[in-house]
Amino acid sequence: MATVLRKSSDLDSKWMAILIIASLASQVHSEWWSMGRNEATLEQAANRLIPCSEIKSLSRSQRTLCESYRDHLKFVSEGASEGVAECQHQFRHRRWNCTTTATNTGSNGTGSEKPLFGKVIDIGSRETAFTYAISAAAVVHNIARACKMGELSNCGCSDEPRPRGLGPNWSWGGCGDNTMYAYGFAREFVDARERDLASPLSGAQSRGRKAMNVHNNEVGRLAVVRGARPTCKCHGVSGSCSINSCWWQTAQFRTIGDTLQKKLTEAVEVKMTRRHGLRSRRRVDGSISDSKLVFLESSPDYCTPNPATGVVGTAGRYCNKDSTGPEGCGLLCCGRPHASYTEVITERCHCKFHWCCHVKCEVCRKRVKRHVCT
Repeated sequence: MATVLRKSSDLDSKWMAILIIASLASQVHSEWWSMGRNEATLEQAANRLIPCSEIKSLSRSQRTLCESYRDHLKFVSEGASEGVAECQHQFRHRRWNCTTTATNTGSNGTGSEKPLFGKVIDIGSRETAFTYAISAAAVVHNIARACKMGELSNCGCSDEPRPRGLGPNWSWGGCGDNTMYAYGFAREFVDARERDLASPLSGAQSRGRKAMNVHNNEVGRLAVVRGARPTCKCHGVSGSCSINSCWWQTAQFRTIGDTLQKKLTEAVEVKMTRRHGLRSRRRVDGSISDSKLVFLESSPDYCTPNPATGVVGTAGRYCNKDSTGPEGCGLLCCGRPHASYTEVITERCHCKFHWCCHVKCEVCRKRVKRHVCT
């Protein structure tokens, strides 16, 4: 009898472990940035009547935060969309161009929720590092501006102190972007997903990936905070400069994307330490600061489709036959041939402003030469 009970207890323990692992695996694809996938998911996030528990792209802790900060979710989802758009802009000429996957999403934003960036995001590569950083940066950027616009109940204008060196004729205190509040909220919300994935059952690879993600999230958030600057303007009646005011303002998001792209070229390859930290694989890289992107694995071959890694390849991509850069047919097509054809396009032209107040344009037809990787 005791033997039977022992076997039953062992089976229960095994099943419990399997259930925990399955629960963790199901959360891996709970990607908050999927809220910015399309109009349906954006509307779902913005609709405060929809309970947080029904937003499938949130992890467990993110749903809890959502309950307390439901009005923030609209701007988080818009940030996610902005982050994807900027990622695609920065990689538009690269072999991996921040490709997103399709999903069968219903009118209420639910459906077969595929990972937004596909399997390729499971690889701890340079490109993945950038994706996490730009997504976290977009949340800070959007929340900071939403605070300034009075859209959120928990925050208002920036309370940054008056900068040193600002002339006495300039008044300080105009309503600025609240980067400090946005940074704090984004750290709690974005990193919550990584905390949910942490488990005593996680192996060294999983713990290393968590550390990488959290580090790159921080690099993205700080890129926004450190990129903010005082902005000044003089104004008055009839164009006079009688009133001089300054406020705190974040950089344009394109500028932040450019900053992170530069960091990508200087990204540091790292490995796990015994204390679950990260350190550079090369001593010459020195310490890993919060201004450096980090990655754990080499980038996969982005040239040819590979279902195992989620790579879609470069066939069908437009290239520039006259360029020797990454957008050139030689590099983008990975040494494969490219096809050329002529296409007739229509565009607005000869536009004129008519008083008052509209612009009238003609429609012109133009022949353009296209080059496509085969």
